[in-house]
Amino acid sequence: MLESIVLLCIGLVLLVWSADRLVFGAAALAKNLGVTPLVIGMTILAMGSSAPEMMVSATASLAGKTDTAVGNVLGSNIANIALILGLTALIKPLSISSAIIRRELPLMLAVTLIAGFLLWDNYLGFREGVLLVVLFVFFLLAMLKISRKAQQAGDPLTNEQESEIPEGVSNRAATVWIIVGLLLLPYAASMLVDSAVTIAKFFGMSDLIIGLTIIAIGTSLPELAASIASIFKGEDDMAVGNIIGSNVFNILAVMGIPGLLNPSVISPLAMGRDFYVMLGVSILLLCMALGKRRRINRIEGGALVSCFIAYQFYLFYNLAA
Repeated sequence: MLESIVLLCIGLVLLVWSADRLVFGAAALAKNLGVTPLVIGMTILAMGSSAPEMMVSATASLAGKTDTAVGNVLGSNIANIALILGLTALIKPLSISSAIIRRELPLMLAVTLIAGFLLWDNYLGFREGVLLVVLFVFFLLAMLKISRKAQQAGDPLTNEQESEIPEGVSNRAATVWIIVGLLLLPYAASMLVDSAVTIAKFFGMSDLIIGLTIIAIGTSLPELAASIASIFKGEDDMAVGNIIGSNVFNILAVMGIPGLLNPSVISPLAMGRDFYVMLGVSILLLCMALGKRRRINRIEGGALVSCFIAYQFYLFYNLAA
């Protein structure tokens, strides 16, 4: 048991670090090859923080643990909003001024509802997987179009994204980091999933619960680091934008992976309980960010964190569910 906990911690650290190195190398190489900063920011950087979720979901689904993969997506999205944005707002209230975010938030809610409709029969099949991935491609194209217009208008989010792109990295160094990330990511994900399954069996936890709790919180660490770093640099829009982009990527691309790799029935509780929690915190974020003040204050941040803690207590009280 102790060995599994140690391996879980090592797997999480390796997963987060290798994902960071992969994104760093890919962004640097893309810049060197002449890809525009806007495209790098809206693709590589925006999706990079979800690399751990993507690899864990792929590994779990191939191991026949589809509930763990789905729980990882739902749990990560709940943690991103309720825990990470809540903690970030507690540290420093967040002001939202980007037109991109005001467009992106309703789209996030829309894709959440679409995913709920597709999975309402508690089956994540190949067809659902394809539809989710295709929707992600359309979402990405739409956001690139919106971002180009916003950039011309001097939107703060595009400037903040461009400042995150690595400077002065050679093609050779960038390629090395990409290779390191690609080699370590699947190994770390496999270590994480295997140790998490062992721990789950020891405590009598269901596959869904382990995905919603330990794995979801662990794979959300890059978003936590990115959001806190952003607010200390005065980049509030970046902190919120990271979460929105990650959640959309999780719902469409990461959720679609298990359907493509291993179509399977999923636990009714995933859509009958946890989906509604994800939908609820998404609506809360929409109301806070698009309200008259366009601001998430410390009281609202505290409320989000309290909701997350209550939800986690409920899950641990129902470990086998």
